[in-house]
Amino acid sequence: MEYLDQIAAIFSDFINPKKRIFVGYLLLSILIALVFLVVIRKSSAKGAFGAIFDRKILFSRSSIADYKIFVINQAITMLISPLLLTQIAIATAVFFFLHRFDFVTSGQFAHTNAAVVVGLFSVTLFVVDDLTKYLLHRWMHRFPILWSIHKVHHSATTMTPITVYRVHPLEAVLYASRGALAQGPVVALFLFLFGSTVSLATVVGVNVLVFVFHVTGSNLRHSHIQIGYWRWLEFLLISPAQHQIHHSVARQHHDRNFGAALAIWDWMFGTLHLSEKQELEFGLGGKQGAEGDLKVLYLQPFLDIARIARRIVMRPIQLLRSNS
Repeated sequence: MEYLDQIAAIFSDFINPKKRIFVGYLLLSILIALVFLVVIRKSSAKGAFGAIFDRKILFSRSSIADYKIFVINQAITMLISPLLLTQIAIATAVFFFLHRFDFVTSGQFAHTNAAVVVGLFSVTLFVVDDLTKYLLHRWMHRFPILWSIHKVHHSATTMTPITVYRVHPLEAVLYASRGALAQGPVVALFLFLFGSTVSLATVVGVNVLVFVFHVTGSNLRHSHIQIGYWRWLEFLLISPAQHQIHHSVARQHHDRNFGAALAIWDWMFGTLHLSEKQELEFGLGGKQGAEGDLKVLYLQPFLDIARIARRIVMRPIQLLRSNS
């Protein structure tokens, strides 16, 4: 029975509304893709279904690797999650730290209208979380050590909703830590200032803004269905087509569209690229390949990190030798 429980836990994200691949979100994404292809692209219903469930995509070497990585990473997460920083731990530390300041007191704004507090808290938590995702994602592309980890995700040559799980375990740890470090202080600050009136606006236990993000097709970002938004909206929200551009091997698409849900960070920091109708090629451009070789995907980042670290350590030694 315990063995069956562990298997069920690995696949629990499909029945958890807090996870992107919750079956309800997946079904809505299929419906959105179907409507888009039939109404906008003028495809037949049969053709639309054929495009959505394209066997060449769903059973490609890259996609099959994604499914295997999903299972492996879920098992790894079950093992290491108790060792990671948690939002509660960070929030508790920050909450007690705030008591050191004299210019503000605990519960100072406790009488603020509850609806205002709930709305402000929900929006702040969502925006801060999204901004830190943008920053970490951008650093993943900028710094060689981080890129050696993140390139596992970009090695996918075909994309399905499960591709969101194609990440190296080290990247999963970094993003989990980011979540705790970003959300913990927000929770602590609101509890300190507003006391028991703090609450999250939720739908099925999920921040309402995150829920809206998922029910409007978040799973289509990792797919072959290119759905762009109106031009003006893509300055505010990342469309599925914009994220697919982020995965493109084309030179003009490199280091573009780092945003998770909001496009405003890309707009503000000059990394925005609006969607356009074109054929896209995904992956690493054949330079590093091995999109289906699990041994390479899991071990190569460690070898790359070791090589980069050695180069960093050896650089001052080489400078000293050249100057002697």
